[in-house]
Amino acid sequence: MSSLELSSGHAIPLLGLGTWQMRGQQCAEVVQMALEMGYRHVDTAHMYANQVEVGAGLRASGVAPDEVFVTTKIWPDSLGYDQVHRQFDECMEMLALDYVDLLLIHHPNEDVPLAETLGAFDEIAASGRARSIGVSNFSPAQVDVARAAASAPIVNNQVELHVGYCDANFLAHSQRAGVTVTAHRPLARGDLAGAGTLADIGAAHGKTAAQVALRWVVQQGIIAIPKASSEQHLRANMDIWDWALSEEEMGRLNAV
Repeated sequence: MSSLELSSGHAIPLLGLGTWQMRGQQCAEVVQMALEMGYRHVDTAHMYANQVEVGAGLRASGVAPDEVFVTTKIWPDSLGYDQVHRQFDECMEMLALDYVDLLLIHHPNEDVPLAETLGAFDEIAASGRARSIGVSNFSPAQVDVARAAASAPIVNNQVELHVGYCDANFLAHSQRAGVTVTAHRPLARGDLAGAGTLADIGAAHGKTAAQVALRWVVQQGIIAIPKASSEQHLRANMDIWDWALSEEEMGRLNAV
């Protein structure tokens, strides 16, 4: 599994398992299955109401916690200083982990100063209970404010990104700022733009349109966290490392 080095010095796998809308025992079983087949990156959030199950799946897999990159997020109604600490404590209790690898602000909240929120994030990072901190659904301007407000590096911005929905200026800004990008909804909930182009390119490689879409993401050094609930889809999403898209194919997909 390929990884990126974060500006905090830690590494994040380029492919992870998204768990949004996964609930109950199915969530625990999918996390366990994914880890057993080789996934080493799981994304969750307080808002997802599945952190107990994510933690249970991690323990059931038998994979050591320090071998799995875990991301969680603080919801925008809890971005005050005390609220951040309280919700983070709840996350840790539900996950039953000593630390998470990445703690994100789930969405910006203009009613709470970022300096207040990130003051709490900095303390959590300094305590070692979050190895890295970042943001989600932030604009470039908001990322700049966050970077100026935080003592710890802002290492990641998680945003919706997929074929047909990608801003080159946003990616260029992120690269200049040293902020990695994670694509949530990298398969656009299965409704991919340019499906015909994806299918045609996939046919040339013996791959599916979804695999081409994921390869397009990770080949740009963008982290992808597709959601999958079946063994077939979990395995298919992992099958993107032993082949590459040509420059011409990347150009066709960029033009979608």
